[in-house]
Amino acid sequence: MRRIRVFAHVSLDGVISPGNDDSDFARGGWTAPYRSPAGAAAVAEAQGTGFDLLLGRRTYDLWAGFWPKAPSSPFADRLNAATKYVATRQPEGLGWGPASHLGADIAEGARGLKASDGPDLVVWGSTTVTALLFKESLVDEVVLCVIPVLLGRGKRFFSDGADPRELALVSTTATPTGVLLNTYRCVGPLARPAG
Repeated sequence: MRRIRVFAHVSLDGVISPGNDDSDFARGGWTAPYRSPAGAAAVAEAQGTGFDLLLGRRTYDLWAGFWPKAPSSPFADRLNAATKYVATRQPEGLGWGPASHLGADIAEGARGLKASDGPDLVVWGSTTVTALLFKESLVDEVVLCVIPVLLGRGKRFFSDGADPRELALVSTTATPTGVLLNTYRCVGPLARPAG
């Protein structure tokens, strides 16, 4: 059985980073001043050396336009070599491979992948897919790269409609620029306090 591990860059107030696409975000590019070789190494170590990617179509298309052309590095090479499983209703045009679509029922496709043999499934971006994976209790681990900024508004990693969940801190790493890389294990639904 594979683990599903969700990665995200977030501000202290939970706004997600748009990555290379600023079109939906009022304050794109806010992670750039906090990037460092030590931070990149910490993310690469947390991600691991052998994994497949589970991505929404928008993230897949965004990354397909960047990573195949990126200079060779351990991070880029691992992303390019990974099998990409894509949540899409239009499976044509998955040229950044190896790639496959999850099928018409995304939750069932993800559940089947998780039950199969293979490396961990890493999710980056893909907030719509991430919300579905949480709703279906398929997420095993969350890795948040917390950037020390408050943005006040923007797209949140966890939406207001998310079910309450309990997470257990597995590890935390601080980078020289103040980014915290926090790894959490998903415990389950949030328990109600006694009394």
